[in-house]
Amino acid sequence: MEIHGIIDLEKHPIFDRDFQMHCRAGLDGQGVISLDQFIHDDALEQMLVESERLRERAYFCRQTHSVYLTSPESSLPVDHAVNRTVTSSKGCVCDDHIAADSPLRKLYDSEMFRKFVNSVTGQSAIYPYADRLSSINIHYAERHQELGWHFDNSSFAITLMIQKPEVGGRFEFIRDFRFSSDGRENYSGVSKLLDGKLEPVWLKIDPGTLVLFRGKNSVHRVSPNEGDKTRILAVLAYNSLPDVALSESARTTFYGRLN
Repeated sequence: MEIHGIIDLEKHPIFDRDFQMHCRAGLDGQGVISLDQFIHDDALEQMLVESERLRERAYFCRQTHSVYLTSPESSLPVDHAVNRTVTSSKGCVCDDHIAADSPLRKLYDSEMFRKFVNSVTGQSAIYPYADRLSSINIHYAERHQELGWHFDNSSFAITLMIQKPEVGGRFEFIRDFRFSSDGRENYSGVSKLLDGKLEPVWLKIDPGTLVLFRGKNSVHRVSPNEGDKTRILAVLAYNSLPDVALSESARTTFYGRLN
């Protein structure tokens, strides 16, 4: 399957400079862009079939972590924002299980798509992960599974919704909730958020929707799936430098294996 059979290039002309600049303005201005019906129906159906077939190979885990994804600080009170924990639970299929002829693989490897990502995110170049697990991941959230509140370590994330849950599983966020570059971590705001005193916004994401999101300073989560239909999401991860691998500890934590 060629890239024109995967991406709806009439609706989303990612090769066009004006379209790229429009998307970049949206990402810079709002911190997120959501491109609905980005994937043709036939390609999306193939992605769903592949995801269902691979589900038995998914590594399911439940973890507790801080919003900052850092280790506990023993010098601070247990109820300090950096020491409070949330729960994340999901299944994950790694890159090495994604077939060479998969539409997900074709999309990820497409030079046209990578140039689009470069232009929209402002990167001079992007590269796949050096390890065999991290470039393309398929995430599964079954009933009661969720992704807890957190800030990303990377400057941007790319996701593609493959199957939407019936109830719950909403992507929720608050933009520019901290400014990590100058040490403004907004501990009081994080505590209020965890206490339910702040109302996030949420993004409507239907199957076939591509989302680019800046999550380094925007706190976000995926609310618990409250239905029987599994939420299935592809994560397309790139690096700004070549030959970068996810750390061994992160691979063990997220994937349950090193290779």
